[in-house]
Parts: sequence; structure tokens; C-alpha cells
Amino acid sequence: MKKYNFGAGPCILPREVIEKTASAILDFNGIGLSIAEISHRSKDFQPVMDEAMALVKEVLNVPEGYSVLFLGGGASLEFCMIPFNFLVKKAGYLNTGVWAKKAMKEAKLFGEVVEVASSAGENYTYLPKNFDVPTDLDYLHVTTNNTIYGTEYHKDLDVPVRLIGDMSSDIFSRPVDVSKYDCIYGGAQKNLSMAGVTFIIIKDDVLGRVQREIPTMLDYRTHIKKGSMFNTPPVVPIYTALENLRWIKANGGVEAMEKLAKERADIVYGEIDRNKLFRGTVKCEEDRSYMNICFVLNDEYAELQDEFFKFATERGMVGIKGHRDVGGFRASCYNAMTVEGCKALVETMKEFEARH
Repeated sequence: MKKYNFGAGPCILPREVIEKTASAILDFNGIGLSIAEISHRSKDFQPVMDEAMALVKEVLNVPEGYSVLFLGGGASLEFCMIPFNFLVKKAGYLNTGVWAKKAMKEAKLFGEVVEVASSAGENYTYLPKNFDVPTDLDYLHVTTNNTIYGTEYHKDLDVPVRLIGDMSSDIFSRPVDVSKYDCIYGGAQKNLSMAGVTFIIIKDDVLGRVQREIPTMLDYRTHIKKGSMFNTPPVVPIYTALENLRWIKANGGVEAMEKLAKERADIVYGEIDRNKLFRGTVKCEEDRSYMNICFVLNDEYAELQDEFFKFATERGMVGIKGHRDVGGFRASCYNAMTVEGCKALVETMKEFEARH
């Protein structure tokens, strides 16, 4: 039975990326050693780091004056590194979900934080719009895609201050105007690589403005100066990221990824809206995430939840259980998810509907 991985993260990767990573684990470039055991400072690994950084810039069309970093700690560590390095007096945050709320909590340790807008009052079922942004902010922080609640900003915000974006789960799924941001970051395990590496795209000339002492490992300047080699980087996840970036480029870049994301979303949301058993959890259709499609059974069919989960799992739908804060189901459709996989999910939903 063919399986389709709708897991929210760690997530589906292109099969060829997995195979090339597996090959490199056994024997990297024919050198007789695994990439997992060679020195990160060796002549064999340095080209991996260099090309991965260069491809991030190429694929996203990153302007001059920005650095790319590959670090450890996940996006959760960035929640404190961002204010440590950027918060001088006051920062603004959009509270659009669990991860945005956690980022905001960490920032309050370093200075004044303004909750510019929030959708918490309605359990994050929509994205705030038409909010006023104070012009004296050091930055406005936005989580562009909310994996738990299935909402997504499909375009970069137009605001009167600089942006910092947590793009953990939608990076490389659409074009981004990087010039609007002082920093873009995210855990790679949602749409770029396996778990274990964090990507950061950072504007060089905005660093060094805070007066506080920053621990060496938490200072972005440390890692820029050393090319992400200040300490041992997560070499295997970086290699996987490199292969995935090559795959994205070879398959038409972020423009093609965006087109595919819309196609997948139209297929699955179309069935959710048609099917009598199900409904989407996001109130505004324009806020629906292309990456994380969240849905539940209608109230009159709520008792069928466990049955549908078992039914779908038996047909190869993997990882569709919704987050505990929302319940129901979640079909995560990252770059490597195929249209075939989405159609298989739709057929499963139709078959289940016919039974009931």
C-alpha cells in the first residue's frame, strides 16, 4: 500500500532528496566516509555549506547585504535570539497562534513588547487585518504560517516598520520580498530539511545596535563572521537542505512551488467544502493555509472522528490527526506533497462520506 505523508513536521521530503541523503550517509561523494563522520571544517564539507547558503540566496532572490546562517536550536531558540539582537526599545508582535505567542513571551524578557493585533479571542481561526502599527517599533514580528490553526499570510505585509518573519512552515513555498525584512528564520523540518537545523536570513547592517551584552553563541555576528562554523553545525541536515534546495531550483523555483501549493489546496479545500461530513476550521477563506489544511467533522458527525482517522490511516494517509488544540484533522501539504497524494485523500473522504 502506498503511503502519503501529511505530517506537520518533521515532514515529507522529495524521495530523491531522501535517497541522496541516505547515499551520503553511507559514502559521501565516493570518499569512503559518511558525511555524518567527516570534519565540518574539511575540504569535503565546506562546499556543502557554501552551496546551501548560495542556493538560499538564489532561490529566494535575497538582496545584497544579507547573510544566510544554518544553526542549531530550532525556531524556539530564535524566539530569544531575535529580541536579544534586535530589540532596542520596543517591538511589536502579531499574536496569530501558539508559536507567535511563545515568541512574544520570550521578547518580553528583553524590553517593551506591544501586541499589535491578535486573533486569540476566536481561537486563532482568522488572521488580523487592518491593524495600526506603531511607527516607533524596532521591528514587527509575524509568523507567516500557523501550522496548528491552518492560517497563512500569502503575501508579505505592507507596514511602516521593518519586519521579522518566522517562516518555519512556508519558506520556499512562495516568492518573498526579503528586502522588507531584517530577519527571516525558521526550523527546517517543515519545508526544507530534516529536523536539527535552523535557517536564518539576516540583514547585516541592522546588527550591533543593542547596548546589552550578548552571549557569544547568541550573537548573530559570531555566526556571520564564522560562516555558521563557530561550533560544529548539524552537517547531515544541512546536506539534506542542500539537496532539497537543488530540487526546488530544478523544479521551477518558488514560483513553481507556489503554483503547486495553490493546486493542492484547491483540491483538498474543494472537497472539504463539498463533503457533507466535514468543514474547515478557518473562518475566512482568504486566510486558509496552503501548507496546513485543517478540518473537522460537522457536529452531527462528530462521533465518527476516530472511525475516520482509522479509515484514512488504513488507506495510507499518514499524519492527518489534528493538533490537540484544534482537534479533527490536518493535511500538511508541503512542497514535496504530490497532487496525487491530495487526490488520494479526497477519494478517501468521498468513500467515507458514501458509507455514512
